[in-house]
Amino acid sequence: MTTLPSLPARGLSTTGPLVSALGLGCMGMSGMYDGGDRAESIATIHAALDAGITLLDTGDFYGMGHNELLIAEALRTAPAGAREQALISVKFGALRDPDGGWGGYDGRPAAVKNFAAHSLQRLGTEHIDIYRIARVDPDVPIEETVGAIAELVQAGHVRHIGLSEAGAGTIRRAAATAPISDLQIEYSLISRGIEAEILPTVRELGIGVTAYGVLSRGLISGHFTRDRALGPTDFRAGSPRFQGDNLEHNLGLVESLRKIAEQKGVTVAQTAIAWVLSRGEDIVPLVGARRRDRLAEALGAVGVTLDADDLAAIERAVPAGAAAGDRYAAAQMAHLDSER
Repeated sequence: MTTLPSLPARGLSTTGPLVSALGLGCMGMSGMYDGGDRAESIATIHAALDAGITLLDTGDFYGMGHNELLIAEALRTAPAGAREQALISVKFGALRDPDGGWGGYDGRPAAVKNFAAHSLQRLGTEHIDIYRIARVDPDVPIEETVGAIAELVQAGHVRHIGLSEAGAGTIRRAAATAPISDLQIEYSLISRGIEAEILPTVRELGIGVTAYGVLSRGLISGHFTRDRALGPTDFRAGSPRFQGDNLEHNLGLVESLRKIAEQKGVTVAQTAIAWVLSRGEDIVPLVGARRRDRLAEALGAVGVTLDADDLAAIERAVPAGAAAGDRYAAAQMAHLDSER
C-alpha cells in the first residue's frame, strides 16, 4: 500500500499507539448528516489509508451499526495490508430505538462486553484497537466501565482503552483503574473549553487527545453558507450554533478567519485544522471528510505552518469564547461529563 511519508505520526499517551497526525472520523458517512454516498464513503476511506491515515474513528450507534459495516467493507476491499495499517477506534454505549431516537447511555460491565461482541462481528476483526464509552454513564461508576474494557484488553478483544467527553475528575478515576490511551473530545477554534482544566489534566497523566469537531461540523470549514437548508435527519438542524442570529454571528467569525487564510494562500478549513495541530504533539485532529475532495483539502493542513504572528492573528479573529450558542442542544449537553 502506497503511503505519503509527509504525514507524520503522533503518540496517543505515553503507553498508547502511534497514529497518523490526522485521523478520519467516519460518523458523517452513516446518516448523522443528510445524504451520504456509500461508494464515495468507501473510496474516501481507501484514499485516507493510501494517504497514510491510520486512525479510523467510528461508533457502534452511527447508523445503528451501518458505519462499522461500512468500515469493514472498506477494509475488505482495500489493498492488502489495510487492516494491519488501520487502527479502529470505536465508541459504544449510546442507546437507540428503531426510529433513530436516543435513550441514554449504558456503561454497565455486562453491556460493555455485549456492545463489544456486536462490534467485533460487524467489523469482521479479531480485536478493536481503541474502545471507549461515548458518554459517561452517570449511573455506573467509571471504574466499572473502564474495568470491563480492561478485561476485554486482557482477553485480547481490545488493545487500548479510551475515554470520550469525560471531565477532569472522571479522567483521574479512570486512569487510576487502567491505562488510558486517549480522551476523545470536541476541540476547535470555537470549542476551547478543554483548555482550562481537562487539557492540563490529560497532559499531567500522559494521556493523548483525539479532537473531533475540528471544523465544528462544517460550520468553520469555509464551505457552510447561511442559506444552506438542513434536512430533518441532519442533527445540525437542532444545533444552537446553526440557528438564526447565532449562525450569522458564527459565520462572521469564519469570514474573519478567511482573511487570514487567504493571506497565507490556504483554505479556511486548512487554517482551522492547522490551528488544532499546532496545539501540541499530543493532539490528533479527527477530520470528518465524507468525500475525497474534502479529505484532500484536510490533508493539506498538515503542511500549513502557523508562526507566532499567524497564531496571534487567528486569536484576534476568533478569540476563545467567541462562538454564539452551545455546541449541542440542551438535552445533549446534559449528557456531557466534560461540561459539569
